[in-house]
Amino acid sequence: MVANLSRRALLGAAASLAAAPVLAQSRTLASVAREGLQRHAAGIQRTDIVGIADFAAPSSAARFFLVNMAEGRATSHLVSHGRGSDPAHSGWVERFSNEPGSAASSPGAYRTGDYYSGKHGRSQRLTGLDPTNSNAEPRAIVIHGAWYVSDAMVRQHGKLGRSEGCFAFDETNGSLDEVLTRLGPGRLLYAGRFGIA
Repeated sequence: MVANLSRRALLGAAASLAAAPVLAQSRTLASVAREGLQRHAAGIQRTDIVGIADFAAPSSAARFFLVNMAEGRATSHLVSHGRGSDPAHSGWVERFSNEPGSAASSPGAYRTGDYYSGKHGRSQRLTGLDPTNSNAEPRAIVIHGAWYVSDAMVRQHGKLGRSEGCFAFDETNGSLDEVLTRLGPGRLLYAGRFGIA
C-alpha cells in the first residue's frame, strides 16, 4: 500500500511538472479575460471589452490592456499602482491590500460603474467583486487621470508615480479617454499578477 501511494505521488508530481510549462504559456490576455468573465458572469453586464491590469510588470511597462473579446485584439496603456503596494518606490508592486488607509492596489475583479467629475477630472467608479478588493467603493478606488502617469515620466524617472490604490492613466495622450470610453459602465476590470505584460 505504501509503495503504491509513493508511486502514485511520484507520477502525479511528474505529471504536474510536465504540465507546468504548458499552463504558463497559456496565460494569454484572452485566457485571463475569459477566466475573469467566467468567475463573475452574474455581475458583469457587458462582456465585449475587458480591462486587464497586469501588476507582474513594472510601472514603466504598458501593463493595462483593453481586450476586444470578439476580435482578439488589445491596446495597451501605462497605469499606476498604489504607493502602499510599493513603499520604496521601486516601480514594482511588492504587496497588495484591501484595507482602508493602506494606499495599496487590490487584486481581483472590478465592475466598472458610473462616470463622475472629481478632483482628478473625469473619472469612473469601480465596485470590487472579490474578497481581495471588496473595499474598493469605501476606499474610493476609481479610474482617473494623473500627471504622474506618462511616457515622459518613464523617460525621466524610469517609472511612474504612485496613486492611493486607484488605476491612474495618462490624461494628456488620449489614454484615459480611450479607457473610459471603451470600458464604459458594466464591464470587467481584472487586476492581478498575471505575467502576460
